[in-house]
Amino acid sequence: MRKPLTSLLPPAAAGAAFLAVWQGVHQSLSEDTRFLLPSPGAVGQAMLDHQATLVRATLNTAEGALAGFGLAVVVSTVISVLLALSPWVRRAFYPYLMALQMTPLPVLAPICVIWVGAGLKSVALLTFVISFFPLVVNTTQGLVSTDRNLVELFQLYGARPWQKLLLLRAPAALPYFFTGLRIAATIAPIGAVVADMNAGSSAGDGGGLGFQAVIFASQARYAALFATAATTCLLGFALNALVLLVAWLCLRHWHDSYERSDR
Repeated sequence: MRKPLTSLLPPAAAGAAFLAVWQGVHQSLSEDTRFLLPSPGAVGQAMLDHQATLVRATLNTAEGALAGFGLAVVVSTVISVLLALSPWVRRAFYPYLMALQMTPLPVLAPICVIWVGAGLKSVALLTFVISFFPLVVNTTQGLVSTDRNLVELFQLYGARPWQKLLLLRAPAALPYFFTGLRIAATIAPIGAVVADMNAGSSAGDGGGLGFQAVIFASQARYAALFATAATTCLLGFALNALVLLVAWLCLRHWHDSYERSDR
């Protein structure tokens, strides 16, 4: 029990130092410009004052982020298997996957609105676009990086291609897959917020954190705007914690990265 508590001390100390520096910078500003950087206390109070609004917006953003994130996991897994089966397929399609990733979301947002309309569908689709690339790259790399000696051993015993994929390549690719999953879990809420700013809708209380940020900015409610940003960070932490838990459950008994922590 002592070890988990000790591991919390460094991030807690860093967080306290960050808040202290933030408060110091706020106090160093002139009275006329302090509104540009609200104090941590003012941001916390804004989170309490707008609790109902932020909770509703967080649930809407989480819905879009999880929908796009889940779709990215499924589609990237299938495509990664196809890319891993043939070097020719990788060389043929990889540049187009990169082109999709390099297209800015604000450019894709109007296209998504035209195709599926503003709101949750567009937010989920844009979140899928930003989450897809790290998943497919890491999973494909894991599938093609299987120990050559083990591959030859499977071939020696006459294993069929599907047996090599399910019993050898897929387990060996799990650490790579979870690395991509952590990256995607970090950027999925960001993508959902940016998508909500550009393709979201407030119809039926459907506005997310991005839509709410636009409203707070237009009203010059800067403490509430910072509170929205902090809420987005909390959503990202929650999604990352879920991914870390799944990775720990899947890898802790056999992968070296969890060996030391289990002793």
